[in-house]
Amino acid sequence: MKKCDYCAKEITYFEQYCCEECERKTVRYHLFNERFSKLFLIVNTICVFGIPVGLFLASFNKIVGGGAAVGSCFVLGAMLMILPFPTEGMIRKHKLKKAINISRIFGGAVMLLGVAILMLLIFVI
Repeated sequence: MKKCDYCAKEITYFEQYCCEECERKTVRYHLFNERFSKLFLIVNTICVFGIPVGLFLASFNKIVGGGAAVGSCFVLGAMLMILPFPTEGMIRKHKLKKAINISRIFGGAVMLLGVAILMLLIFVI
């Protein structure tokens, strides 16, 4: 059986979505993605490079480098929770609803990484 493109419920081969609500949510997601994808790309790039650079700088100055790493983790985690844009492969494999949830969980994990770095820096100083 074919599955709904949003929630992964089984549907007939002649349909794409199981109900109008799933279709509306998918269209809303794609419009949201179109609108904020450039912002997501810019912030994601800055934060992904900010974490290792901050950790490197922490070996010289713990406050500046640690602040950059922790700040990058918190900004990246918050952005992944607010703007959960999973990859196309993830959407194909898990369908849209589950892929968005996985992206939000990953954002929470990145924020926990920021807390771990902060605790490490506090107890190492």
